[in-house]
Parts: sequence; structure tokens; C-alpha cells
Amino acid sequence: MDQFLAQPKDDIHYDDAIWQGENYGKQTTLRTSLVVDPSNGRLPPLTPEGQARAAERARRGGATGPSDSAQTRTLAERCISWGNVGPPMIPPTYYANMQILQASDHVVIRHELMHDVRLIRLDAAPRPGAAVQWMAGDARGRWEGDTFVVETANFTEETNFRGPPRTTRQDITTSTQLKVTERFTLVDQDTIRYEFTVNDPGTWTRPWSGEIPMRRIEGPIYEYACHEGNYGLANILRAARVQEANAR
Repeated sequence: MDQFLAQPKDDIHYDDAIWQGENYGKQTTLRTSLVVDPSNGRLPPLTPEGQARAAERARRGGATGPSDSAQTRTLAERCISWGNVGPPMIPPTYYANMQILQASDHVVIRHELMHDVRLIRLDAAPRPGAAVQWMAGDARGRWEGDTFVVETANFTEETNFRGPPRTTRQDITTSTQLKVTERFTLVDQDTIRYEFTVNDPGTWTRPWSGEIPMRRIEGPIYEYACHEGNYGLANILRAARVQEANAR
């Protein structure tokens, strides 16, 4: 595999096949899924509640045209979120780098893609009430030996769990019962083993877990200035208006 994935240090490029090959092939896991539990590598079935919510979301999405307004386009196209910030942090198709910083009262995870920043509190302050919700939840971290454990709750019902939010009509969204537990373990000088468990009895019939190796790289986190060059969204809406005018 290495001969097909090798690239020179002075000509590194972002490529999903290379990312997967380096993270799985060289680690000798050869896994074809990020999911390690269930052992078949697939998400558990949706609960009746989860199925009903997905059907309602599809119904609401079908009631409007995909280009009726900016609000009917995806969060990624609107430069709001790519969905990779998590938790859990699912790698995007490119720009999968992140920077981890630790202060006395917070751990900060800065994602390169779509400029998202996670703030993980380290103090023992109580969580806010259930009515206070975030798309990425409320994260609290602690150390268990050499492993950094993060528990996140207080999610909304709009949290996306089908990777990058591109096709809104097929997304799986969670319930407010969602809880995510993440574990970061430094296994060698250049590798963190990232493990996560998702527990949402309002969406899936059982908890499920995944695992991703994170490799240390050299270099900065580059600015992802999505809004500066986001001509695509304006052109999509403009073209839709032209089509509507021609039809009339």
C-alpha cells in the first residue's frame, strides 16, 4: 500500500484515499469502518422515535425547493458548519487537521475545516438545565490516568450524525437524550487513539462506538476563509431564480 500512497514532503496534498491509507494501512488495522461496536461496523437500527423524526424531517424538507432560499441549502454550503466538529469528531473528506490546546480551565480543539473551535471545560461547575442546548453540546473533560475523557450532553434535536451536512433530506438527527463520551490516549509520540461512544435511546436501539487514530503533523492550521470566496451559494440561488423566470 505504501508505494501507492507515498508523496514527497515538499508536495503534500489533501486526499481522502491517502488519509485513510496512512491511518489504517500503516496502522495495520485495515478497517473499513470507523465503527468498532457493533462489530459489523454498522450503526444500530433507529428506534421508532428516530424513524418518525427522520420521516418528519424528510417531509418538511420536501415541502420546500432545494434552492428556495439560503436557509434551504446545507450548513456546509452556507459556510456555517461541515459537521466534523462533533462530538464525535468524524473526519471530513479533506482539511481534517486540528490543533489541541490545554489551559488551566479548558481544553480547546481547533478544527481546520470550517474554522470550528470546541471548548471543553475542566472545572466541576454543574451543567446548565436541559433547556439550554447547543448543536455541539456542552462538553466537560477530566483526566483518567493518561487518558483525557470528555463527556458531552445538552444537544439539540438538529445535531447531524451523517457526516458532512450536504444532503439535508437524508440526515440522521439526534434527540435531546444524546450523550457522547470521548477518550483521547497518547499511544506514542506521534499518535493519539481517539475513541468515542454515542448513547441516544431516542435515536438508536443501542449505544455504538468508534475509533480513529490521530497522527501528529508539522505545520500550521490554515485559515478556512469560506465566506470570502463563497460564490457558489449566490450562484445557486441566482440560477434558480433564472430557471423560475424562464418557466413562467
